[in-house]
Amino acid sequence: MLVKTRGIVLNHIKYRESSIIARVYTEQLGVQSYIINGVRKKGSGSRIALFQPFTLLDMVVYTSHKGGLTRISEYKSAYPFSSIPFDILKSSILLFLSEVVSKTIKEEEENQQLFNFLYQSIIFFDEQQEHFENFHLVFLLQLSHHLGFGPSSGAEIVEQVAFSSNAQSATAAPSVLAIQAHEELFNQLLNLSDGAHVPNGRVRRELLSILIRYYQLHVDKLGEIKSLAILSEVLSE
Repeated sequence: MLVKTRGIVLNHIKYRESSIIARVYTEQLGVQSYIINGVRKKGSGSRIALFQPFTLLDMVVYTSHKGGLTRISEYKSAYPFSSIPFDILKSSILLFLSEVVSKTIKEEEENQQLFNFLYQSIIFFDEQQEHFENFHLVFLLQLSHHLGFGPSSGAEIVEQVAFSSNAQSATAAPSVLAIQAHEELFNQLLNLSDGAHVPNGRVRRELLSILIRYYQLHVDKLGEIKSLAILSEVLSE
């Protein structure tokens, strides 16, 4: 059966000589994996750019009651990015967030609210011309609510992370006092979003480290976020 749906590319791996297997979060079917033939061929016919992380697609896809790998009948860009591919900070943030989303969303079922949140957030991010340095922090906080473990206050984040004995360390772990010192900043990020004032890149990295540890407490087998090192380097500049 064919289904028309919007999709958000999460990632892809190489498959055979010129094909890929892409994981896509679809509006109608949740997370799905598709074989796409010929997209890695050289020259002007290559369409691999359409399967970069967080690319937004309009698709017609095959479905199977058996599940597993299927194929895409038709696909095209639903929203061509105007700024993300040309801004190193934006592209690094997007790569990082796509990895987090890929590791936290597994359901093969429709979730309209979650899909709309992701879809509109990506477009909003692409449209921002300035003051987007905290976007990834606000995004992770908002995503946590959609995933069912969103904090109600900065104190909730601080208490869970600072006094958890089994939290995995994403980077060099801040001390308990350092974590507690960021409680008010988390309150601002939760309540003010665009109005939050994070003083510098060092503090932004510390907030991100705490947030990742918070996610690790709630998401089973989250594991290492490989793109974090890239983002941390960019944030340090």
